[in-house]
Amino acid sequence: RIMRPDDANVAGNVHGGTILKMIEEAGAIISTRHCNSQAGEPCVAALARVERTDFLSPVCIGEVANVSAEITYTSRHSVEVQVNVMSENILTGAKKVTNKATLWYVPLSLKNVNKVVEVPPIQYARKEQEDEGKKRYEEQKLDRLETKQRNGDLIFPVINPEPHTVGYSQSSLIHLVGPSDCTLLGFVHGGVTMKLMDEVAGIVAARHCKTNIVTASVDAINFHEKIKKGSVITISGRMTFTSNKSMEIEVFVDADPFVDEPRERYRAVSAFFTYVSLSKEGKPLPVPQLLTETEEEKRRFEEGKGRYLQTKAKRQAQLQQAAQ
Repeated sequence: RIMRPDDANVAGNVHGGTILKMIEEAGAIISTRHCNSQAGEPCVAALARVERTDFLSPVCIGEVANVSAEITYTSRHSVEVQVNVMSENILTGAKKVTNKATLWYVPLSLKNVNKVVEVPPIQYARKEQEDEGKKRYEEQKLDRLETKQRNGDLIFPVINPEPHTVGYSQSSLIHLVGPSDCTLLGFVHGGVTMKLMDEVAGIVAARHCKTNIVTASVDAINFHEKIKKGSVITISGRMTFTSNKSMEIEVFVDADPFVDEPRERYRAVSAFFTYVSLSKEGKPLPVPQLLTETEEEKRRFEEGKGRYLQTKAKRQAQLQQAAQ
């Protein structure tokens, strides 16, 4: 679809959350189609996880975004989907790949939302493709469990925080989940959640830098539990790490079942977003160093540094491989 002014961020490019929402919609369509391709119980595919997503190039207002999706692996109860986003300047015909993402979906029965139905298998061109897909499946399954176990933190307001501290830029957004946010099953669309998460992460980054900021990448987004229509969700973000040119922001979503539900608040989604600071001309700017004050903040900073160095090493290895 063509990108319009209401898709823009403050820098004038397409909002990162809008791109994430389009990616998720494409994944949901192809997964739901596949899971209903054989006779069986009708179902809707629900987003369980988004692997690391890199924003390779900005999409501009007036360009056409082409989103393509392909199923690359199926387990008994999940579907792996690869999604590519390409922008097209319809005046010049120029095209460029702007995003690549891997998403995992599980099919939920229309009759019983707590029942995960079986996924029809796909045919692989080579046995190696199935083996590689199984390896990716096991890795993401393990990571989801590890992430859920460490998701107990909460964000509390800080009185008179100093600039460039964690408390100074941390932000929260409260949203009542309405019908337009939900799937046929009455649970929140994964793309709606990701868009809200990106908005909160962007506020944290902008508060820290006081400049134009853009989404550079999103580390694995884990959807731990479904969010029901009528829930009140709190999307919270805090700075965890800064390098010279980038910021890592932890974002999580807590849900309060607000209507006819005795359940306590629970952690529904978690992720790490990476942002960069840009000048008015769109050139990278130095990022102010994050000032850590508590032992917990220092621990999170070191963990973020480890993720940053790991990503940097992977990128360098890919560049070297491409050069060969």
